[in-house]
Amino acid sequence: MDFFIRLCLRGRDLQDPENRQRCGTLSGGIGIALNLLLFLGKLLAGMITASIAVTADAFNNLSDAASSVVTLVGFRLAGREADEEHPFGHGRMEYLAGLAVSMLILLVGLELAKSSVGKMLHPEPVDFNLLPAGILAVSIGVKLWMFLFNRELSRRIHSAALAATAADSLSDAVATTTLLLGLLAGHFFHLPLDGWLGLAVALFILRTGWGAAKDTIDPLLGRPMDPELAADIDRIVLGHDYILGVHDLVYHDYGPGRAMMSLHAEVPADGNFLEIHDVIDHIERELKARHHIETSIHMDPVVRDERTQALRDQVAAIAKGIDPRLSIHDFRITAGPIHTNILFDVVVPYGFRLSDSQVRAGLCTGVKELSDRYFPVIQVDHSYVEGRRDS
Repeated sequence: MDFFIRLCLRGRDLQDPENRQRCGTLSGGIGIALNLLLFLGKLLAGMITASIAVTADAFNNLSDAASSVVTLVGFRLAGREADEEHPFGHGRMEYLAGLAVSMLILLVGLELAKSSVGKMLHPEPVDFNLLPAGILAVSIGVKLWMFLFNRELSRRIHSAALAATAADSLSDAVATTTLLLGLLAGHFFHLPLDGWLGLAVALFILRTGWGAAKDTIDPLLGRPMDPELAADIDRIVLGHDYILGVHDLVYHDYGPGRAMMSLHAEVPADGNFLEIHDVIDHIERELKARHHIETSIHMDPVVRDERTQALRDQVAAIAKGIDPRLSIHDFRITAGPIHTNILFDVVVPYGFRLSDSQVRAGLCTGVKELSDRYFPVIQVDHSYVEGRRDS
């Protein structure tokens, strides 16, 4: 297994599109060859034993061969360069390939469940033979190897498609093990378990297919950035001179290794903006090199004099008094002859117990209690990173 992994992972950059395409092609090719051999072997075993469950498992392997074709084509398409019609590349084809594999898994599970129920209602004797038992035993070993191989590849390059393929291989190994035990039980104890075992296998396959589908649907719909990745981005950005705070982090996933991100960086209003702009450019290049994320950073000049900071702390305390999860940013003061505008954004978590208008009303009341001259102007934001508080 290590030989094949080294064969496709030739460079240090595991997210490089060429590396990913090479891994997908290798996994797909191995899957097609092994699954076709297993299909022929199990089909022979099913004909010898007259077992509906073994025959169904054979066609499960045939669908796996088709899934490997889908995986291979998906990685090929995902590796194509961006073009005028797809300026963000074709990386999401890998997610679509994983989704197609998941749908095939679910289809096989449903068909196997249907056949198994029929066998439960009308049981037939199953003939035991050492040859089909040996074929099934070899199949279990092959599928376990394929599970370990694809799981390791998926972990190395963070591939949802290969993770779905690994899950499918594990479900096949469990299914075939169950069938082999059923053959042995039917032979030695004369128990009509073929239909029941087939149904148990079908339910396991359906569960595996649903989990694999969810793992590929989530990035297609849009999921929040990984909190650990967000924390590392905060650490990198805040580690540079002039950067006082980070907020409004938005992450777009266009496929593995093809992410884009924007964020707002608070900088001192009285700083040298030529120097600050150079720092911002450096941060964007650093994030690209470290995390393969195209980043666009917006500079937010903020005043941090003693009066502004003191009032900001008071308003932040009001927000925390409403709920400890609330945070504020973009705090500004605009003084006028009659009243003073207090402008800021507040970040509210999704599913919060209060509506946006209730949060805004609570903050307005708190700010006006500090002084009747204060006129709060509040923008309610929602974080796109799970559990993140803007800094």
